[in-house]
Amino acid sequence: MPIRSILCVDDAPAHLALLETTLTGAGYIVATAQNGKQAVEAASRLKPDLIFMDVNMPEMDGFQATRTLSGSAETKMIPVVLVTAKDQKADRVWGQMLGVKGFITKPYPPQSLLDMVKALS
Repeated sequence: MPIRSILCVDDAPAHLALLETTLTGAGYIVATAQNGKQAVEAASRLKPDLIFMDVNMPEMDGFQATRTLSGSAETKMIPVVLVTAKDQKADRVWGQMLGVKGFITKPYPPQSLLDMVKALS
C-alpha cells in the first residue's frame, strides 16, 4: 500500500517541524499532534497511512498512544514508527510487543524518515 498521509507526533516544536518539513518536502500529506492523546484523536479522524510517534510526551506517552491505537478496530492497521531518544533494549522490546513497525533514534538524519517510509510502502 502506498503511503501518502503521515501523522507526526512530538511535543518538541523543533522535532515536529523537522518531521513536517522533511515529509512535506518529499510530497507527503502531513498532519501533526503534540501528545499521545491528540495523536489518538487525529488518527481516528484522519486515518493516516503511517504514524511517526515520539515516546516521551505529556498527557499520554507514545507507548500508551500506540497501545490505544493498536487496540482500536479503526486504527489498529495503521503502522507506527517510534521516533525517540529512548534507545534502550527494553524500550525496543516494549515497542515490538506493542506492534511498532520501526524505530528511529534521535538525533537522526532527515533521510532516515524517508528511508523508513519507503521500507514500509
